[in-house]
Amino acid sequence: MSISQLKPQSLWQYFSKICSIPHPSKNEAELIAFILDEAKKFNVEASTDELGNIRLVKSATEGFERSVPVVLQSHIDMVPQKNTSKDHDFVKDPINAYIDGDWVTADGTTLGADNGIGVAAILAVMFSEGVEHGPLEGLLTVDEEAGMSGAFGLQPNWFDGRVLLNLDTEEEGELYVGCAGGVDVNINWPVSTEGLAAEGYSAVELSVTGLRGGHSGIDIHKGRGNANKLLCRVLLSLSHKVDLAISDINGGTLRNAIPREAFATVVFPESERESFNESLSSIVDDISDEYGAIESGLMIKTCTIDLPEEVMVPEAVHGLLSSVVVCPNGVMRNSAEFDGVVETSSNLGVISTESGAVSLLFMTRSLKNHARDNTVQRIRSCFEMIGAEVSAEGAYPGWTPSKDPKLLEITKSVYLGLMGKEAGVQVIHAGLECGLLGDIYPDWDMISFGPTITGAHSPDERVEIKSVERFWDLLLAVLEKLARSYE
Repeated sequence: MSISQLKPQSLWQYFSKICSIPHPSKNEAELIAFILDEAKKFNVEASTDELGNIRLVKSATEGFERSVPVVLQSHIDMVPQKNTSKDHDFVKDPINAYIDGDWVTADGTTLGADNGIGVAAILAVMFSEGVEHGPLEGLLTVDEEAGMSGAFGLQPNWFDGRVLLNLDTEEEGELYVGCAGGVDVNINWPVSTEGLAAEGYSAVELSVTGLRGGHSGIDIHKGRGNANKLLCRVLLSLSHKVDLAISDINGGTLRNAIPREAFATVVFPESERESFNESLSSIVDDISDEYGAIESGLMIKTCTIDLPEEVMVPEAVHGLLSSVVVCPNGVMRNSAEFDGVVETSSNLGVISTESGAVSLLFMTRSLKNHARDNTVQRIRSCFEMIGAEVSAEGAYPGWTPSKDPKLLEITKSVYLGLMGKEAGVQVIHAGLECGLLGDIYPDWDMISFGPTITGAHSPDERVEIKSVERFWDLLLAVLEKLARSYE
């Protein structure tokens, strides 16, 4: 069975089509064109702004013209992550989605259920009949996963809605009423290099692979290993035992994904090979003992390679490694107001060596702006002391829960009627666009819900099939209830 045959069929057919169209962040043009063409086929009003954000407009079902106008919102870009062994170009190749038991997943890449399922649900509502609703708009934003530039650039007075249903959360049974804000932190450290004698040295690629990775908002509290941090920890420990030099260091691909792999080109005197191997074995044992229960696939190994022509000046590299080892990463603090919710975190998502510099990219999140900014200052302090340039960009606000419980109470009531149990009410540590959208449209009442998606931002991403059906039923029932009872 193909995924397009799953129920609800209209949603899964659109999700299948979305998977067939490449749409990583900043490369959404083909998917935008498809959605606009589809709107023409169904006589749905559609327009875009200069950034590519899409607005869809559908008239109310007859008899509900005076009901509250509702905006359905999701983002159309996806996170491009793949296994090293997978040959896949996210800009050109479709996602190979398939059914795996009770789940839909992809072959060696991210699936894009985050947020393709939400987009598919909106398209299925906007381009089909039989759904009772008031005046309805769709807001499909671009570039959410790589900076939220679509939401940042959204213009006021473009939408008429008063209620926004965000379909970008990943735990069925939870209604989200708030989220963390965040900021990107960029480190640029100029590299000083020196030549290497041709005789008497060996070179290896030292790799940390096999980690679980994950979403730096949703999975940050699970204690998973960060490949960039672990690699620098190994290198720093080795540098105390061996006359070590490093040519380059690279790891991770996105600041908002916990890095699964990292690599360094390492040089040492051939005379110290035995000491190198013994020291590495001891460090690997320690890390395996520390992470073994969480990271069963962790591998730290070496592969002999040709000697590089130059290496970074060892004294300077020691400062870099020390800064990475001590810099804030993971959970800084849990929320005192919301049980089980992370308040503040940081993720060292990318290390790369190119053009005479080492670059490091962090994603820092918090429910509180001052805690977010304090974490940035801690990162800044770690790296400015070694002469690195530090900048913080793209700060966006969190989403503060509404003081008006009307939308929440309606959604809770609908959920109870459908599922026979109470929905949870939660604040999420991941960054939703609701904080930014609420700044631009302060009168919007907002709530967020979705199906169960696990492994987001990693090649392990998958979505539970039955939860999608229940999510769809909830969405339709909420739209009908809002049309009938929200004045």
